[in-house]
Amino acid sequence: MAGRAALLISALMSRSSAPVTQAVILAGGQATRLRPYTDTRPKAMVEVDGRAIIDYQLEWLAGHGVEHVVVSCGYLADVLRDHLGARTEGPATTLLVEDEPLGRGGALRFAASGLRDPEAPYFALNGDIITWFPLDAFTTYHRGQGGLATLALAQYRTTYGIVEVGDTGRIDGFVQSPLLPHWINAGVYLFEPGITELLPAKGDHESSTFPALAAEGRLFGYRIEGFWRGVDTVKDVKEATEQVRALTGAAGGAPAG
Repeated sequence: MAGRAALLISALMSRSSAPVTQAVILAGGQATRLRPYTDTRPKAMVEVDGRAIIDYQLEWLAGHGVEHVVVSCGYLADVLRDHLGARTEGPATTLLVEDEPLGRGGALRFAASGLRDPEAPYFALNGDIITWFPLDAFTTYHRGQGGLATLALAQYRTTYGIVEVGDTGRIDGFVQSPLLPHWINAGVYLFEPGITELLPAKGDHESSTFPALAAEGRLFGYRIEGFWRGVDTVKDVKEATEQVRALTGAAGGAPAG
């Protein structure tokens, strides 16, 4: 009996230190603010500097040891299916097609049903972000907190110019689109397997599951240091292209992180 308990404890400790090797990507939704780009493709297939958003994500995940990615999609799923089927590098992918819109929380739960190991933790990504930060550090932080879920947080950059004004009312200067001392959900998560059953079958997890976990002290945030960019509008595509090009250079390789 004691020997069996020791083996169980050893297995649990080994698993708790093992790398996270699976992920889900939410690629559904019509992304109307990205039209005309999304007239013929889902948002994860919108190109930034000549590459689909999902290709940046898969490359980043593969670089951190992720071996299998489940992609949840509904709108124009065949475009994504053909693209993923033609890939020859990166992690293995499984495409799950929603029969009806499930909302982000429902899509997460649906995507998790396709994971190879439902008893192991997994990363989750929104399909409209490009980011580079060290997932190993993210994982270490998550495990150290002992929560059920950890959100990556990006520092908020306002789209407005800030006017610097003194006590006398004299304007001292202007700062265009500065970073503000606030943090937003970056659309990258690390989930313990127990969260899946807490996600709604339909609806949004940010108005249901996350507030409940926060109230219980089981939800944590990790402030990322690295590049992060949401791609939600046509303007974002142009700006993201300029930023990615500046970071990757002419060779087109992803920066470290």
